[in-house]
Amino acid sequence: MEFKTLRNIENSFRQIRLYAIVFAVLCISVVGYAVWRSYRFAEEQRQKIYVLDNGKSLMLALSQDASINRPVEAREHVRRFHELFFTLAPDKNAIESNMSRAFNLADKSAFDYYKDLSEKGYYSRIISGNVQQRIEVDSVVCNFDNYPYAVRTYAKQFIIRSSNVTRRNLITSCYLVNSVRSDNNPQGFNIEKFAVIENRDIEVIER
Repeated sequence: MEFKTLRNIENSFRQIRLYAIVFAVLCISVVGYAVWRSYRFAEEQRQKIYVLDNGKSLMLALSQDASINRPVEAREHVRRFHELFFTLAPDKNAIESNMSRAFNLADKSAFDYYKDLSEKGYYSRIISGNVQQRIEVDSVVCNFDNYPYAVRTYAKQFIIRSSNVTRRNLITSCYLVNSVRSDNNPQGFNIEKFAVIENRDIEVIER
């Protein structure tokens, strides 16, 4: 009889111990889940910007991860540089203004190309011949797998004279590196090793 009683007491202790272990595991799971949710909630809150409108109403604006927009910004940076660099008017001040703004987006390689054209009298002929030049960028292909990012730009160049319009095929290459954002460089990139791969006439249209 005493042996049976001891067996019952031992089984009861085992059951109590099992229940205690299960309860402890359950408590640890609940606490772990609560901590994880708390950290996740805090992280989500850090992705939000609260904007006060004249001190009265509170508007919620979601901030996006900057890396999501970098490819778009990179293509816009290259496109803007080409528009400034290859859009010319028969006016010295206009040319210098465009070049100055373009040089803020690139390194010395762009200036060297400009200097080479200038020494060959290209810009002087633009002014003296009352020639206008504009560009239409077809596509900007960027490789974001390796840094610095290799870029190739495909565009059409139009040289407009009083007698005709010359359409040219323009292909350039360069590399993009991250830079500091500023009013002169809003995308925060800098163009390196700028080079013109192809710049040939496609057709001449009489006016």
